[in-house]
Amino acid sequence: MSSLQPTPNREAEIWARLMRAQTTQLSREAAEFLLSVNLDEDDRRRMLYLAERSEAGSLTPEEEAEFDSYLHVGNFLAIMQSKASIALGKKAPPIRNL
Repeated sequence: MSSLQPTPNREAEIWARLMRAQTTQLSREAAEFLLSVNLDEDDRRRMLYLAERSEAGSLTPEEEAEFDSYLHVGNFLAIMQSKASIALGKKAPPIRNL
């Protein structure tokens, strides 16, 4: 029996694997759209608030789950935007805070 614990299959991680497995290139329109996607200001503020509370070690369990969701969505978006950049023949964008 292996001592390694499998990583939980969260929705964003499953989507990310699905997108990595695709072999067809994105259309120009789809790639440009993906590169334009970003959180609105309210979500940005909420994510930064949760990040500060996380660093302070003061997140409630509900806030921790919410913050994890922001991180998973951000990781998925970063993968999709990297694929979009490649499809457009551009250098991949730097990873940024949503």
